[in-house]
Amino acid sequence: MKIYVTTIFVDDQDKAETFYTDILGFRVKNNIPLGENRWLTVVSEQDPDGTELLLEPSDHPAVKPFKDALVTDGIPAHSFQVQNLDAEWKRLVDLGVVFVREPMDAGPVLMAVFDDTCGNLIQLIEMKDAG
Repeated sequence: MKIYVTTIFVDDQDKAETFYTDILGFRVKNNIPLGENRWLTVVSEQDPDGTELLLEPSDHPAVKPFKDALVTDGIPAHSFQVQNLDAEWKRLVDLGVVFVREPMDAGPVLMAVFDDTCGNLIQLIEMKDAG
């Protein structure tokens, strides 16, 4: 068994598509109209056949309070792994991404957290070498 699709709730699918592709560098895998919304998934350029991230509209009434609580408590909705956190942090800052937690040492990983402009905090991690 493996993870096929995972979901992140977004306030605006068009805005999320732009942010997740143009800024983060993911690519659209599926873009299927479903009434007012879309089945919109993105994948990593490094793993195009890997796990898809569904950019799910935040329409359900339970979603907004849930997302607001996570952001208020500083809890990231998802975690993405990078090879070089400092380089990725600089690249994203140069593109205007707002970080709520700058790169820091967190034991076995280096981590940072940014605002995805769609109502979520996202964590970036770099795994430290095991030595």
